[in-house]
Amino acid sequence: MLPRPFVCASCRSALRRSNGDFTKIITRSFIRPAFAPKPILDLKHMRQNPGLYEQNAIDRNYAPYAKNGWKILELHEDLTRRRRDVVALRQRNNEIAAEMKSGHKKDGTTALIEEARILKSKLSESDRMEKGIAEEMERLALELPNLSSLHTPVGETPEVLEYLNGDTPPVSHSGKSHVDIGRELDLLDFDASSTTSGWGWYFLKNEGALLEMALVHYALSVAMKRGWQVMTPPSLVYGHMASACGFMPRDANGETQIYNIAHEDGKAGLVLAGTAEIPFAGSQAGKTLNARDLPIRVIGSSRCYRAEAGARGVDTKGLYRVHEFTKVEMFAWTAPPTKAQDSDRFDNDDVEDDKLSESNHDETMFDEMVGIQKEMLTSLGLHARVLEMPSTDMGASAQRKIDIEAFFPSRTSIDNGYGEVTSASQCGDYQARRLATKVKNEAGKLDYAHTLNGTAIAVPRVLAALLENGWDESKKVVVVPECLRRWMPGESATIGPKPSRE
Repeated sequence: MLPRPFVCASCRSALRRSNGDFTKIITRSFIRPAFAPKPILDLKHMRQNPGLYEQNAIDRNYAPYAKNGWKILELHEDLTRRRRDVVALRQRNNEIAAEMKSGHKKDGTTALIEEARILKSKLSESDRMEKGIAEEMERLALELPNLSSLHTPVGETPEVLEYLNGDTPPVSHSGKSHVDIGRELDLLDFDASSTTSGWGWYFLKNEGALLEMALVHYALSVAMKRGWQVMTPPSLVYGHMASACGFMPRDANGETQIYNIAHEDGKAGLVLAGTAEIPFAGSQAGKTLNARDLPIRVIGSSRCYRAEAGARGVDTKGLYRVHEFTKVEMFAWTAPPTKAQDSDRFDNDDVEDDKLSESNHDETMFDEMVGIQKEMLTSLGLHARVLEMPSTDMGASAQRKIDIEAFFPSRTSIDNGYGEVTSASQCGDYQARRLATKVKNEAGKLDYAHTLNGTAIAVPRVLAALLENGWDESKKVVVVPECLRRWMPGESATIGPKPSRE
């Protein structure tokens, strides 16, 4: 089974160089073991609206898969014809059985037996062909990305929704890199990690390590005040879980960015989770949730792993892109929509309204996630911009995606200094269908849950932004945001040079 491609930030440049041709981005397959939940995809909607799925795939840089909806339609028509033929074969088979049982036409018994043998062979072959067609339709459907929301701009340019902590970046900075600041204050050690693990790994030291813990505690405290449940996820997940979540990033060289763990042949493979979104989503796989218990909101800290095997440069310097990092992730399950909304989506009268609606449950939860992100970054004193991400910049599972990019004084030559520090996505029933996470309403009707995910704190990038924006060149200290001081030694307001050991 082929996984759905996921367009991540590190492979946008590769897509541009390949003119958006996903055939140049190598995919990797994961075997779905027998115990895994079977995806239940909405093939009916796909074959009823192949043009919609074609345009959506083109808009989202999935051009090689744009015709999948049409192929599904053709296969379904073929399957329908075959099933009609099977009905005729079974009817004739029943007639033969009745004739032989009645004892009539004794002289023709041998011919009837031979005809029955031929019919049995044809029915067996038809069953095999039907199974193959069904598997092919599922494969084609799994390759398609989610339908984009009405909010999503088509193309490559995000829409700036608002700015945090001022409309323009601060200018009273030295532009000193967090790498230099961290080394000067003995907070970061890249040399030691290059010896132990290689490029892209790091040691946080002294107040640098304490800042990581402070950021985690702060993020959890903000969410807990709003009633979020704290949960720590495992770092190892089955490969098919990552695939079901639409998480399969590629780097600029077309290599997978997921670390695979060696396993015995014939057993389900494990991977290191690139985000807690994957184990969180998988925690409810194969379950039926009660609508009255929704939404379920969980937040947790975990270690995340990205191979990130691309070219190194200013864009990846220091803590900005690393192989392992701590991240606090939010994840939520909501009830599906109860009535159609936004029926004018894509101005396509042939599209069923209920598939194109965005439930109030989703919108409310999405706004809450983004609100938590904005609250934290505002309290941390970071200037940032909130972006509605375009169709080419969303992963396969997302209907809608909002990124928040903080200002990094050392990166002004790259996108005016802005770099992503949080992201939030609405996924509709995309992940729930692939993980068989259902919802039962008060009337006993079953449907699929909707899922949402959002970064609370991605520690390395936020820590880097705090070092650069909090740096006081004249005093050679970093000012600690007030909201973090309670977790620092002596509730210190600054981080300064270490005393000489001489």
